[in-house]
Amino acid sequence: MRRVYLRVGGSVQGVGFRYFAVYTARRLGLTGWVHNRADGDLEAEAQGTEDAVEQFVEAMQRGPRFARVDRFTCQPVDLSDEYDFSVADW
Repeated sequence: MRRVYLRVGGSVQGVGFRYFAVYTARRLGLTGWVHNRADGDLEAEAQGTEDAVEQFVEAMQRGPRFARVDRFTCQPVDLSDEYDFSVADW
């Protein structure tokens, strides 16, 4: 199992990026969350098998059709007990 924290910048809000992330993560069997930051970036944590997490990271680097990813960071974080992947609204 692997868990990563992602931060994505560019034109990533108002283009369906969070729901693209949820769809992609659930399709890959991942748990975690995605959230729009107040500074205009998007952040997410995703957990699952090595292969599934890698596929998720690759998809997030591209984003959905109308997004433009200018900045992207990915770093490992500690595993967490979760049962789903969802949009965090905090």
